[in-house]
Amino acid sequence: MITREDVVHVAALARLGLTEAEIDRMQGQLNRILEAVGELQSVDTSSVGPTAQVIELENVMRDDVVRPGIGREAALANAPVREGSLLRVPVILEEGR
Repeated sequence: MITREDVVHVAALARLGLTEAEIDRMQGQLNRILEAVGELQSVDTSSVGPTAQVIELENVMRDDVVRPGIGREAALANAPVREGSLLRVPVILEEGR
């Protein structure tokens, strides 16, 4: 059973500022979840084989379609500093310079 102190402790770890009402509500909700899991543990699953994916997936990737995008000049139009057709950015690391 989840205690009020458990909820307060986990909320502090997650940096959640819960009100008193939210703490009480979370305690009840978490206890109901644990009860539901307890009921599931009593179900006989000995005849059910292990599964990695319950629903068969086929062709989940779509074909790539080339679509027109923004042109280079339009993309660099508001660049603060340009070097030819490239965007110039400040040096972060000195190595490789």
